[in-house]
Amino acid sequence: MNFLLETLRVLLLSLWYNVEAFIHLFVPKRKKNITGELVLITGAGSGIGRLMAREFAAHGTVLVLWDINQEGMKETAKLAKQNGASRVHYYLCDCSDKNEVYRVADQVKREVGDISILVNNAGIVTGKKFMDAPDSLIEKTMEVNSMAHFWTYKAFLPAMIANNHGHLVSIASSAGLISVNGLADYCASKFAAVGFAESVGLELLATGKDGIKTTIVCPYFINTGMFDGCQTKWPTLLPILDPEYVAKKILNAVLTDQVYLLLPKTMYLISALKTILPMKQGILLGQYLGAFNLMDHFRGRSRKQE
Repeated sequence: MNFLLETLRVLLLSLWYNVEAFIHLFVPKRKKNITGELVLITGAGSGIGRLMAREFAAHGTVLVLWDINQEGMKETAKLAKQNGASRVHYYLCDCSDKNEVYRVADQVKREVGDISILVNNAGIVTGKKFMDAPDSLIEKTMEVNSMAHFWTYKAFLPAMIANNHGHLVSIASSAGLISVNGLADYCASKFAAVGFAESVGLELLATGKDGIKTTIVCPYFINTGMFDGCQTKWPTLLPILDPEYVAKKILNAVLTDQVYLLLPKTMYLISALKTILPMKQGILLGQYLGAFNLMDHFRGRSRKQE
């Protein structure tokens, strides 16, 4: 009897969820109010981090900025204040260092308060073939792009759990869903970031903490300088993304509690095809889309931290 009842429940709810998703194709989801929320953004000194700070500021939030670039953070803080942030605080923090993350997190909690929206954005890329990448750079990539998420969650999630309120935002990558030739360590770090965010999200749901939302962002290459030199084979299908467009889409995903944000929209189809196509056909598709040659002319920034 339990089997029949649970199966019926799954079928009925599945039908409703599909109807609901169809409705939202035409009727936008209601946006939540984040005025006064304490928002921490890592890697806020430039690129997407800076643009997200500006977007969150326009909603009257309190911003906490982390980066290893003091001057970059000062400029971001200035822009955030101009855009309406109620308060802006910034801290030097090397997210690859667990002890430093914990130390600065304690300082934030003392001086600002409990973070309610955590945006793990800091990221680096080596841009080297696996066998050419120095061990130190591989370790740094994993530490910044994935392990830092563990430590920031450990630092700020307890208060969210106590209040059953908060939002965890992971700025991952399409390279965290589909592997790319020449990005072995980067893909590994972003796959880890995606898996970690998904798993913690499930833990929260399983323990009844449904007031804490999770948003996982997986964009294609963004024109911030981090992937300078990379070229897309079919720009209409897979365009190099405009940073301001991405920042606005991320904010909208947070406001509507969107769990997965893939950019551009073609990434939803490509990601789905990866899981259902035969391996040889998947490789053929990857070659067609240019995944084997995306990094051929990679230059990146002289300083590859964002």
